[in-house]
Amino acid sequence: MPKAEQLLWSRLRDKRLEGYKFHRQYSVDQYILDFYCPKIKLGIEVDGPSHFRDSSIQKDSQRTTHLETYGIQIVRFTNDDIYENMDGVLNHILNRLTQLKTPNRVKTNLPLPPPW
Repeated sequence: MPKAEQLLWSRLRDKRLEGYKFHRQYSVDQYILDFYCPKIKLGIEVDGPSHFRDSSIQKDSQRTTHLETYGIQIVRFTNDDIYENMDGVLNHILNRLTQLKTPNRVKTNLPLPPPW
């Protein structure tokens, strides 16, 4: 795991973020999410420098669109976000978790594929 992911995982693991359970390296179809909260269907991606090339931006967009068909919302952070503003990153994640657990959230009828 890259250093930025290690740092974020140290704050998410063992229900350390307000009791929310996260998995790391969670498979959905052909994709692997860096972190995933199944209760809320929130995926977290930590992007290093390679994600800022035109081809990677397009692939990330297609990936996000595909994951959203399963009702998974994706939030992305850069390595620098993690290194320079961990509190802001955690607050953003908490805000998204709170937004997504509201009862009027649009849900999909598609089940998640098995995680393998």
